Amino acid sequence: MSLHAAWIGIRRYWALGLVSTATAAAWPLLTMMGWNRLWTFLFAALALVGLRDLLQTRHAILRNYPVIGHLRFFLEFIRPEMRQYFIESDTEALPFSRSQRSLVYQRAKQEVDKRPFGTLHDPYEPGYAWINHSLSPGRPAGHDFRVLVGGPDCSQPYSTSLLNISAMSFGALSANAIRALNQGALRGGFAHDTGEGSISVHHRAHGGDLIWEIGTGYFGCRTAQGGFDPERFAAAAAESQVRMVEIKLSQGAKPGHGGVLPAAKVSPEIALARGVPLGQDCISPGSHAAFSTPLGLLEFVQTLRRLSGGKPTGFKLAIGHPWEWFAIVKAMLESGITPDFIVVDGKEGGTGAAPAEYIDRVGVPMREGLLLVHNALVGAGLRSRIRIGAAGKIISAFDMARTLAIGADWCNSARGFMFALGCIQAQSCHTDQCPTGVTTQDPLRQRALVVGDKAERVFHFHRNTLSALADLVASAGLTHPGALHPDHIMVRINRFDARPLSAIHEFLQPGELLHDASRLAVFDAYWHRARADRFGLAS
Repeated sequence: MSLHAAWIGIRRYWALGLVSTATAAAWPLLTMMGWNRLWTFLFAALALVGLRDLLQTRHAILRNYPVIGHLRFFLEFIRPEMRQYFIESDTEALPFSRSQRSLVYQRAKQEVDKRPFGTLHDPYEPGYAWINHSLSPGRPAGHDFRVLVGGPDCSQPYSTSLLNISAMSFGALSANAIRALNQGALRGGFAHDTGEGSISVHHRAHGGDLIWEIGTGYFGCRTAQGGFDPERFAAAAAESQVRMVEIKLSQGAKPGHGGVLPAAKVSPEIALARGVPLGQDCISPGSHAAFSTPLGLLEFVQTLRRLSGGKPTGFKLAIGHPWEWFAIVKAMLESGITPDFIVVDGKEGGTGAAPAEYIDRVGVPMREGLLLVHNALVGAGLRSRIRIGAAGKIISAFDMARTLAIGADWCNSARGFMFALGCIQAQSCHTDQCPTGVTTQDPLRQRALVVGDKAERVFHFHRNTLSALADLVASAGLTHPGALHPDHIMVRINRFDARPLSAIHEFLQPGELLHDASRLAVFDAYWHRARADRFGLAS
């Protein structure tokens, strides 16, 4: 351990060390000076508080920052009106800051998420959205909504929850975070996406359902040279815990960028999970080596589905050039091969560190990307064969309702489950100094995250969010979220005009692209120039 790392570790306990030293020294010193022994008892009490902080399992902040960590909770306690503002303020005006985080905390901790005095939102602000209610409410049978994933070539379809844990790798998240997520997923009956870092011992510890993500580094199924290894893939995919296989084409945080995990961070556990050498940089290339064309991608899908024993196999992508996506659809039509599912990731998504330009300016936002994917599959007559998942800043039940109404079959959330683990958005994910133990490999810091306690919060966040979705669906006069339609969601255009999503977006008819691609501008411009044998535009 370097001197700097040692100092960082010691610094967290300065308050406890100070009061402990004062306790030991104060009694004789204050007695000699004739001072009241009350001060000595005060120091002793603080030392006991610090000891309790280290031993308790509920608050990661207090375990990592004994004594001084109470200041954060004290400030929240003395400003309830500000806390309430942050909990319920406009999620469009303050995207995923304290407002959404506090909502997750309430649901994860089983706290009341209701408040008096009506909305704090301005319903006349452009962009404000809501769901219309019915005078004849529906009666959903429960809140455990599910959708069956598996096309005609799938022999082991999977019934997935409508809310699952989005892709986050071991290495990006700590071992305790992975264990808590998977234990919560097991209890709640929902799926845990491994991220491209592959399946670690921590994913296997509790037996929760896994979606195995295969990235450009082919971690967990790679040759010594970094290519795809069919035998290693087949052995791992045969595990009963692996329920679906997802090829990562691109992600919302940094599409087309790739990445490097420096050698210093490649621990023995990470090296084992990823199948990479210890002490060397772990490289994720910007593109796949197993294929280079849309037809090649679908052949790879077919190969993985066969090697996995017929488990649902699909891919995840953040939409970029629309003609590249159209080329994949044309490859489906030409080859007859279709994925069982597609996950659309939005550019606004991503929980890890990425270059500022990529976070702010690269890729298509989730709702626009989802609409393009849904429309293309409907227009090509393929939608009934393929399920669509969506990810990108999905936290609340309304986020889910709006996403499902546009065309998704289920939703994935990364930061929502991170908040349930206790993430406070310290934005130190890439420094290995996460104060709550969520995104660090430091064994002292991650011990603050107690697996059993945080698994309960993961379970409660999932259950309470789906319960809230059931309430919204019932209020809309429906019995299942699958019945949500663009007509149910309203969006404020300006202070004098609001329209349903069906009037804002245009939706293709089944099979329309097969005979006419001129109705929507993006299809008119690029559909006929896209080719199944390459990702570039035809001249």
